[in-house]
Amino acid sequence: MYINKVEICGVNTSKLKVLKEKEKEILLRRVKDGDRSARDELINGNLRLVLSVVQKFSNRGENLDDLFQVGCIGLMKAIDNFDISQNVRFSTYAVPMIIGEIRRYLRDNNSIRVSRSMRDTAYKAMQVKEQLTNEHSKEPTVEEIAHMMGAKREDVVLALESIVEPVSLYEPVYSDGGDTIYVMDQVGDNNDDSNWLEEISLKEAIAKLGDREKKILSLRFFEGKTQMEVAGEIGISQAQVSRLEKCALSRIKKQI
Repeated sequence: MYINKVEICGVNTSKLKVLKEKEKEILLRRVKDGDRSARDELINGNLRLVLSVVQKFSNRGENLDDLFQVGCIGLMKAIDNFDISQNVRFSTYAVPMIIGEIRRYLRDNNSIRVSRSMRDTAYKAMQVKEQLTNEHSKEPTVEEIAHMMGAKREDVVLALESIVEPVSLYEPVYSDGGDTIYVMDQVGDNNDDSNWLEEISLKEAIAKLGDREKKILSLRFFEGKTQMEVAGEIGISQAQVSRLEKCALSRIKKQI
């Protein structure tokens, strides 16, 4: 799958079947009735979906065959847990499940060592988060997760942060088709005489954002809240907060 490669895990990706939405609905109903052959057909018919997710992780130096297999596990979990009574497209539900499975795999194989107790706390927090999300149809706050676990909020935050994959200084953060800006380019000197000019430009760029984008940036970077906390306060999903935050930061970068 390296750009032009069409075979991954022994699968010729150019010949993968793509199911129509109606076909998925029929197969999902059969799966809920215990039809194992329908489950296999649904898995094979969504391998392109797994492939599209895996491609997002192709620049991390990981073995893509391994990521594809891990992604397939996420796909199977999505199939087994999908609620056909909800008015939601299967792919909308499956993609986060596949991404989550891959991210868990990457965290478990992280070169930075995290204590077993802290890792266990983090995984427990993720399980509680998933449980509360399913029960209330919205993502819980850190406080709610900590309360259900009987743990301190600070301990939950620390545990979750400890298993987040570190970002390389050479990670690209913006590119307009010309020179790419990397994380290391954003690490500045507080004594730089040009800081006040950058501050003026930053304020002007923020002023041009919408009210919701300003609110998200304020909560995230001035009040130090997590994306989950912001999502709970504003009343949208964490994924929407992440997308709006990235779009706002991208607009700001373009203007300054």
